[in-house]
Amino acid sequence: MPIVLQVLLWSLAGGIISLLGGIILLANKKHAKLAIYATAFAAGALLASALIDILPEALEDNDAHLVTIFVLAGIVVFFLLELFLSWFHRHSSHDKSSTDPVVPMIVLGDVIHNFIDGIAIAAAFLVSPASGIVVTLAVAAHEIPREVGDFGLLLHKGVSKKMVLILNVLATFATVVAAVTFYVVGDSLNFSLGPLLGLTAGFFIYIAASDIIPSIHSSKSHKTKIKKAIIMFVGIAIVWLAIASLHGIAH
Repeated sequence: MPIVLQVLLWSLAGGIISLLGGIILLANKKHAKLAIYATAFAAGALLASALIDILPEALEDNDAHLVTIFVLAGIVVFFLLELFLSWFHRHSSHDKSSTDPVVPMIVLGDVIHNFIDGIAIAAAFLVSPASGIVVTLAVAAHEIPREVGDFGLLLHKGVSKKMVLILNVLATFATVVAAVTFYVVGDSLNFSLGPLLGLTAGFFIYIAASDIIPSIHSSKSHKTKIKKAIIMFVGIAIVWLAIASLHGIAH
């Protein structure tokens, strides 16, 4: 199967998996609470993917100093992006216009995040199909709880269940479009992947370390904290094994 077709299919599959959390919320709000444990798994999956797969690939045959600069750039860029979206979200929520401006900002934020996810998937597939699959699954794990939050917020803003689903399905295609586009461009230009992979690793490390792990520490119940920690370690172990087995098959 051509790799570009694999990029299309896996990015689409990853988008569908990420939507499952929101769909469960629409069906049963009680079951959606399980998504809090998906965040812990995502932290482990993203860290393992970044530090065991993406970063070693980035450092291979590339200037280590340049790669680490791009890792830092990835962390800073994602921080600034979230800072901007958070500021604009709060600013818009005070707007007294008849149409709630928060709704389009939620959708825009979802599209931007999904687009970045697509770039990460494309960068990984440019290394190898094995890396692409691992990164896609790590991204999907991270997106599940975020989709639950987006679905819940849109419902709270009065958007109908049908429209919430349509908006999120359309936003998911940003991942597919970005993944396929950047893969085709990257494959045709044949440029050095080190900086792009470093940027991707920075994104993943930032998301895990600043967004997800603090949410584990903030749990009020000590038992819940322990459960989340165990699930995070399970995420690391599963992705580590997936990397080893997929790269073994690839070779």
